[in-house]
Amino acid sequence: MRTSIATVSLSGSLTEKLTAASRAGFDGVEIFENDLLASSLAPAEIRARCADLGLTIDLYQPMRDVEALPEDDFARALRRARHKFELMRGLGADTVLVCSSVSPHALDDDALAAEQLGRLADLAQDHGIRVAYEALAWGRYISTYDHAWHVVKAADHPALGTCLDSFHILSRGSDPKGIEDIPGEKIFFLQLADAPLLAMDVLQWSRHYRCFPGQGGFDLAGLLRHVLRAGYTGPLSLEVFNDVFRQSDAGPTAVDARRSLLVLQEQVGIAALPALTAPTGVAFAELVTPDAAPVSAVLGALGFTRSARHRGKPVDLWQRGDARILVNSGPAERRQGTRLAAVGLESPDPAAAAHRAEALLAPVLPRRRTPGDAPLEAVAAPDGTELFFCATGHPRLPDWRADFEDVQDAGSAPGDDAGWRVDHLSLTQPWHQFDEAALFHHAVLGLRPQESVDVADPYGLLRSRAATTDDGAVRIVLTVGAAPVDDTAHAQHIALATDDVVAAARAHRAAGGELLPIPDNYYDDLAARFIFADGELDTYRELGILYDRDEHGTFRHCYTHTVGRVFFELVQRDGDYRGYGAPNAPVRLAAQHAARGFTGG
Repeated sequence: MRTSIATVSLSGSLTEKLTAASRAGFDGVEIFENDLLASSLAPAEIRARCADLGLTIDLYQPMRDVEALPEDDFARALRRARHKFELMRGLGADTVLVCSSVSPHALDDDALAAEQLGRLADLAQDHGIRVAYEALAWGRYISTYDHAWHVVKAADHPALGTCLDSFHILSRGSDPKGIEDIPGEKIFFLQLADAPLLAMDVLQWSRHYRCFPGQGGFDLAGLLRHVLRAGYTGPLSLEVFNDVFRQSDAGPTAVDARRSLLVLQEQVGIAALPALTAPTGVAFAELVTPDAAPVSAVLGALGFTRSARHRGKPVDLWQRGDARILVNSGPAERRQGTRLAAVGLESPDPAAAAHRAEALLAPVLPRRRTPGDAPLEAVAAPDGTELFFCATGHPRLPDWRADFEDVQDAGSAPGDDAGWRVDHLSLTQPWHQFDEAALFHHAVLGLRPQESVDVADPYGLLRSRAATTDDGAVRIVLTVGAAPVDDTAHAQHIALATDDVVAAARAHRAAGGELLPIPDNYYDDLAARFIFADGELDTYRELGILYDRDEHGTFRHCYTHTVGRVFFELVQRDGDYRGYGAPNAPVRLAAQHAARGFTGG
């Protein structure tokens, strides 16, 4: 189906918004009145600009407070409408959105509303325009889609239909099944928006917290199925009021928006995307650093061995068990320090995984290869992290390790490698791309997003959301600060799974490594909350090991000091523990601030 986006959903000038929508692949736009009024372009020039960009103008909006009015007020509304219809003729728009009235002068009279909407439709028809009547969730008397349809049906005018807005329908808890009772030809327009499930005033909820499909808690796929069964054939259009989007670059926001519609169409079966090829594990995590020595020292103390070096680049492969860390000292900038720049994801079909990512508008990363290099498919995540789809030791697929030559590193003593692998990765997101990242990791990688968690930091509030494969083979935690601050202030980390975190922590210390010290008050509280074996809590206190328990199992974890923007976490999951130690996060964050962990190394 054709796709469209309201200009109010994007930041910038009208021309910037139109350019972003076109580049993202939208077919059309809704012109929001304020964007037109603030533009230096005349309506005819806007029409020409859209045509040059390959965009149709699918809707002009909004027209407010025009129905169920005293006659004098309605006469003024018709005069205003006549002017808008002349403007729309120059604009080349043939459909106008009319919102249900919120005017204090409006009357609770459906018959009057139908009669006046019919007169408005007469005037619109004379200008070649259709009127799409929408029930605002906070409308004075008409606030539900079925009530709006009742009035439209009573008016019985060919130029008058209804506009369905998913937010206005779902925010009120209305049953969308009744949409199927509306003839498809009378649904003049469909506007889609998701939203987090919040208990707040519906007007404020709508004006500040809408988001793109798949980023909130509404069942948009279910609603769309009802609309399609009714026979609707118009565009799928996004109308999203969101404070973050208004401050973000229009280009990436438009791409995020269109990706959301691609996924939604796939969910309801009206668009075919390349099949999902879910990752089966983490092949490697790549650190980029201007100085390899500090992070190499940490890895050595953790029992990793420098086992190989890239044949043509300054990249070392450090490995312990199935946990592999690449240390790349080539392209790093000293200002950024050590950072987590890339992730290798095990894939049963790397080419297919990359094909789906590209179809969902993920930027494909060019890679300069010498004739002997292994083919590696790579795309960029919204935060710029490079995602490589690759295979390790697969008999029928190229092995990325073929680019590396074995080395002998006598400086690292081998340890017990049983159970060592990457448990999860924590990636700090730009503040304006948190929701985009959650949708990206779900749609492109097939990771199932969990509920967001707010974590108290001594200097603010962090928001965290984990996304994981069903079997837990790949876990990625997305984090963001609560305000648009410098993202380099927040660290990334690599969590390493081990079967014995106590032994791993002792070995790390014995090898000269440092573990994050945890305040005694934390352990006093643990003693009140849980029962431990004799001496167990003393061991945790000595080593800085934190503890959590849920109905599925237990979780023990501790942290190294931070190098640049990166630190390591040692974790031991027992039973079927599914979390990440969230109750301990405020203590860890405070300890890292106290140790200057975010700027250390």
